[in-house]
Amino acid sequence: MHMRSSVEFPDPRDTLAEGIIAVGGRLDVGTLFAAYSRGIFPWPQPGLPMLWFSPEKRGVLEFKDFKVPESLRRFRRKNPQIQISVNTAFHQVIEECSKQPRPGQEGTWITPAMRRAYLDFYKEGFCLCVEVREDNIMIGGIYGVLVQGVFSGESMFYKKPNASKIALWALIELLEGQGHKWIDVQMVTPVVESMGGKYVDRETYLEMLEERHRELGLA
Repeated sequence: MHMRSSVEFPDPRDTLAEGIIAVGGRLDVGTLFAAYSRGIFPWPQPGLPMLWFSPEKRGVLEFKDFKVPESLRRFRRKNPQIQISVNTAFHQVIEECSKQPRPGQEGTWITPAMRRAYLDFYKEGFCLCVEVREDNIMIGGIYGVLVQGVFSGESMFYKKPNASKIALWALIELLEGQGHKWIDVQMVTPVVESMGGKYVDRETYLEMLEERHRELGLA
């Protein structure tokens, strides 16, 4: 598929202040593909053109470090009515993520424009979501971008305790089964940290990205 980017992204190592790599452009499929292929992601700020980031520190979760707390395993065993599905309700997952309260944050970066852009990206096959339901009602989920063999987590939500942790667990089992060894989580939340997430510096992250591309013959 030939896709054109609205931004000519520089080397992701050549950032401006605070990890900004580019300003402006459109949130279209070609631009998103070009960005994520290089380890760059958009993060809108109110009143500013679109900002694209290659941050100094990047959250990753390597599957060799992944930990499932015993309390979560017990919870799964005691709640067999909880069901997990993949890519059946992307629109609903991103909508719920945009409504999830974030301590210390006002509003959400998942704006209507971001929702539309990622829905288009999903329709082109570049996004992945996991849904967690209890008695057919969605209680949690996670979504992200899957570009050139690398999954970048965007957001997750929960309406009941443990639902987002179960979504992350299911996602990692799915990706590990497909040959992945790690995911990009961008920022390490307390939940992600408790399950093995950590920060690496920009150069380490870009080396991980480039190594994955070489593995797949994309470099």
